[in-house]
Amino acid sequence: MEFFVTHQAVDHYSGDCSVAFVLKGKSNENRIIQNYLDLHRFEPKLASTLMLGKVEGYKSKRVLVVGLGESPLSQKNYMKVLKSLSSAMSELKVKNVVIPSIDVEDADEAWLQITTARILKNESYKIQKVGVKEKASDIVLEAVNIYSQNNGASEIQKGVAIANGMALARELGDLPPNICTPSYIAEKAMSLADTYNLECEILEESDMESLGMNSLLSVSKGSSEPGKLISLSYSNAGNEAPIVLVGKGVTFDSGGISLKPGQGMDEMKYDMCGAASVLGAMSAIAEMNLQVNLTVVVPTVENMPAHNASKPGDVVKSMSGQTIEILNTDAEGRLILCDALTYCEKFKPKAVIDIATLTGAVIIALGKHHSGVMSNDQKLADALKSSGLSSLDTVWQLPLDEEYDDLLKSNFADMANIGGREAGTVTAACFLARYAKNYSWAHIDIAGTAWLGGSKKGATGRPVPLLTQYIMDQV
Repeated sequence: MEFFVTHQAVDHYSGDCSVAFVLKGKSNENRIIQNYLDLHRFEPKLASTLMLGKVEGYKSKRVLVVGLGESPLSQKNYMKVLKSLSSAMSELKVKNVVIPSIDVEDADEAWLQITTARILKNESYKIQKVGVKEKASDIVLEAVNIYSQNNGASEIQKGVAIANGMALARELGDLPPNICTPSYIAEKAMSLADTYNLECEILEESDMESLGMNSLLSVSKGSSEPGKLISLSYSNAGNEAPIVLVGKGVTFDSGGISLKPGQGMDEMKYDMCGAASVLGAMSAIAEMNLQVNLTVVVPTVENMPAHNASKPGDVVKSMSGQTIEILNTDAEGRLILCDALTYCEKFKPKAVIDIATLTGAVIIALGKHHSGVMSNDQKLADALKSSGLSSLDTVWQLPLDEEYDDLLKSNFADMANIGGREAGTVTAACFLARYAKNYSWAHIDIAGTAWLGGSKKGATGRPVPLLTQYIMDQV
């Protein structure tokens, strides 16, 4: 699917299909279209669709009517409209289409072009079964033309780049855990480095041992799959301090000795979606060729219950020198992230944001709508909230108070790796905050937003739009 900007009026488009947006409760300015709506008794409720054949005054073969509901149209409702439009075009086998300009509340043309391209491209993503290649005949929609009064090609391509980054994150998340191992993620990082001329460094377990990353290694030692610490750097802004994104990469989380229940354990292949999202964000930023310095750090391991795996009650020393009593081996994400956060100091970062499917508690707190964000820098938290609203990939801020931090006390080490049943998302962030005192830092818990379960099982690509928008906002 290719995207183009067009300055041609929609009714002058001579391709397969033109889109006509229609508000509810208002007579359509185009009387011919309105007559068809009356004939079909079509009420233009939000995201409703109706395909018409040849319409007088339109050069296209068909006209797809899309209901907008009542005015004004919000940004969130525009996203619903685009998803419905994509579904209708797929069902009706639209080959090429032109999409008109539209008024969306608090949105300029650049936002419209980026969002339209990103959502339509992302909605075309299909999960690929292992060993089954997509047939050319399966791809119906070939070209999307988006109307612009100005030259909006660059904005449209930004939207495509974000969708491509989301596709990478979704592909990695959806892969079976016997394929998407720490070594596979390292190979994918090297491939990105080759594609976009990035600096890539991969630390093996022996390298991490030399650096004192005993917390990270305490997770990987129970698996036959060797752990990796991957860093990718994109430099396009001179000597500016880089933004650093850290992505949790547990390619399969059995819980270790603190074994998870069997039901739904297959979904623990998605415990590397933090890693997938930062690689997706790097792909998007590099494809856009933005003038920014960006580094992603990916600690990636497999958490398994082998004879030599960590046990509840073990004490390990992290790279920072702080000791940790492991009370629950299923709270392993923070054990790999803490060493990665210490490692980030070498980059002298402008800001560090870690992204992790860290706690089930965040799903209880926020459901599947918002990712949770906690930060030691309110300006950074506010910037992420603003970028989340703009990208329609939202976060909700949770507290990070000392009273919660006290729940991590241990009789045998500097801290425990869990803080009890209460406020599990917050105490997990409090744990990480102990390793991020030397820079501006935020933690994003995506356990509720990174994938869907059940019959709709699959990675969502979140929070690639949020991360990409945040970086774009810093340029």
